[in-house]
Amino acid sequence: MVLDKLVRIFPFIEWLRSYRSEYLRRDLVGGLTVALVLVPQSMAYAQLAGLPAHYGLYASFLPPLLAALFGSSRQLATGPVAIVSLMTATALEPLATAGSESFIAYAILLALLIGIFQLLLGILRLGLVVNFLSHPVVNGFTNAAALIIATSQLSKLFGVTVEKAEHHYEEVWSVIRAAFEFTHWPTLALAVLAFAIMIVLRRINPRIPNVLVAVVITTAISWATGFDRTRTITLDRIEVPELQRLIEEFNVAIARREEKSAERVELRGELRRAEEAHHGLSTETIGLNYQLSLLNTTLDSLKDINQELRREIRTYVLAGRLDGDSVLHLVPQAAVAEGESASGRNWRVKVGNTPVNTSAIKVIGGGMVVGEIPSGIPAVVMPRIDVSVALSLLPIAMIISLLGFMEAISIAKAMAARSGQRLDPNRELIGQGLANMLGSFNQSYAVSGSFSRSAVNFQAGAATGLSSVFSSLVVLAVLLFFTPLLYHLPQSVLAAIIMMAVVGLVNVKTFIHAWKAQRTDGVIGVISFVCTLAFAPHLDRGIMIGVLLSLLLYLLRNMKPAIAMLSLHPDGTYRNRERFQLEQCRHIAVIRYAGSIFFANVNYLEDQVLETVGSMPELRHLLIVGNGINELDSSGEEALATLVSRLHERGLEVSISGLNDSVIDVMRRTGLLARIGENNLYRNVSRAVESIWESAHQNSDEAPCPLRTVPVKRWKVADHFKVSSDVGRPPEEPRS
Repeated sequence: MVLDKLVRIFPFIEWLRSYRSEYLRRDLVGGLTVALVLVPQSMAYAQLAGLPAHYGLYASFLPPLLAALFGSSRQLATGPVAIVSLMTATALEPLATAGSESFIAYAILLALLIGIFQLLLGILRLGLVVNFLSHPVVNGFTNAAALIIATSQLSKLFGVTVEKAEHHYEEVWSVIRAAFEFTHWPTLALAVLAFAIMIVLRRINPRIPNVLVAVVITTAISWATGFDRTRTITLDRIEVPELQRLIEEFNVAIARREEKSAERVELRGELRRAEEAHHGLSTETIGLNYQLSLLNTTLDSLKDINQELRREIRTYVLAGRLDGDSVLHLVPQAAVAEGESASGRNWRVKVGNTPVNTSAIKVIGGGMVVGEIPSGIPAVVMPRIDVSVALSLLPIAMIISLLGFMEAISIAKAMAARSGQRLDPNRELIGQGLANMLGSFNQSYAVSGSFSRSAVNFQAGAATGLSSVFSSLVVLAVLLFFTPLLYHLPQSVLAAIIMMAVVGLVNVKTFIHAWKAQRTDGVIGVISFVCTLAFAPHLDRGIMIGVLLSLLLYLLRNMKPAIAMLSLHPDGTYRNRERFQLEQCRHIAVIRYAGSIFFANVNYLEDQVLETVGSMPELRHLLIVGNGINELDSSGEEALATLVSRLHERGLEVSISGLNDSVIDVMRRTGLLARIGENNLYRNVSRAVESIWESAHQNSDEAPCPLRTVPVKRWKVADHFKVSSDVGRPPEEPRS
């Protein structure tokens, strides 16, 4: 009993209790194989999230271990993933500059919020809430996100830099234009080489760590050829007065923007406190809202100024001149006099989202590399919690939580089906929640289960979650001892790794499959896809439109459930009269209602029944087939009682068949059952027709009755089943 309680709290005890010696080798091989993919991928995904590369390693250390120990899947590999990384960048872009201290702090705070939300869902056993994200919506979003992720790496692929645009497609167009003029060919060559290595090795043997091989080879080439030519100089060595002025103006604009951003955070806190104090609208809150709108306008203006200054700085391509002490000076291309010592390279000022250190300006004369990565274990610190920022991040945190969990649970279910293990979605939510929540205390950003790495883990033969523990230990070793080896890793190779990883997310067949299942689902999938692309980088808008359309379609379906008149089919069952072109009995109407009766559709059943009654002057008995009525609320019960009364007033008898026990209980408690009569309730259509037919046909000249006499058999029984996939068309006549 005590052990069972411990297993509920610490589920890893269950697989440790039954651990075998042969599992150790399998888990070790699986963990090492996953780690070889995880290290370079995590660095690439961190940059996709707008964070320095080493934060990907931080997110690959503690979270995979926690998710494996407290989740239910034994092979799920948790860590940084493409879609969650992209969503993180999208969520934080309006709040802070990518890569800045504030941006990093907010990314860690976002991971904490995501973890808390997932943990609460798991503890409260609300894993079913993920069903609000229908498969067509997720498919549309995933396909669009994959294209956005891939195209977002084009600038690194070509070695060009462009400014952020309001829409993603505008930024892609800017990259394409810049590539025609400024492509850095060695950068592109290393990316192409990385693509070739990964594709060829994957085809030769999928178990070969193709990503690691590509990283090792390209990093070695980068080191040997001096691919990175980053130098540090002082402002006075840039002998271009106009460029010096632009750098100084850029620093001033960045400082002002940081100052105004801090003011906005403080003002939001004041506004929140004022709204709580005055319980909503007041003179003070109106004034604070006005100040906030002015501050937002100022920040937008400063953002535009920063982008313009940064763009102008990046247009300067300078020559390098070496003085007598071999100290580098940057001058205009035409300023290097004949006979002077030149560096032999073109140089540009490296400028990002942070102020340029005028006493140590980084200038680039080659390709972009990862650069210096801090060594050592990340410090355990409390995430910086800003209530106003947390409240603004909460909606997107909930969306990322559900998306991340859907990705994790999908691959976990696929592996569980093949391995035969038991999977608990709520337990998996707890594992993912703890990974994100506790990982944030170790400077990790949001993580989730990875499709590609989980597949690698499964194929490598991992037996238990101990494989993820081994992966975490490898990442720990990299952080402690091997970060200097990653300095020369080309940025274009990281871009190639991301693009290769997201290729598998593009799947056009999902749209075709959804269209075949339900055309409306196919349309929703396409709309989600188009909206996500159109609104990028505001990805939440695309998925919210898809969710709203799904909910609207659900309501429309339930407001007008399928209703059909039934008659006797040649196979002896009661089927849709119109669909199978069957005759209709003059005295008994058999109506099948395929939906629950609740407040949103109470009038629909009444309208359809009364319309049918009005079209049948000889009608004597109405039989409602209620096998599809799974719920009857108070509004539905009242409407059904009113309908029964109106039919009785017309002299018609009413019977119902196929009701489940919960619906009958509602009718019994409200007295509706007594009004209808328990003798008018039947378990199935056949018994109901058999019981009511004789009384309904007294003094009738109807012969034969379509409800009692089997129609002439005009086609083979086997052909009946073809009709189910050929809606609205009867089977063809058999050939002689």
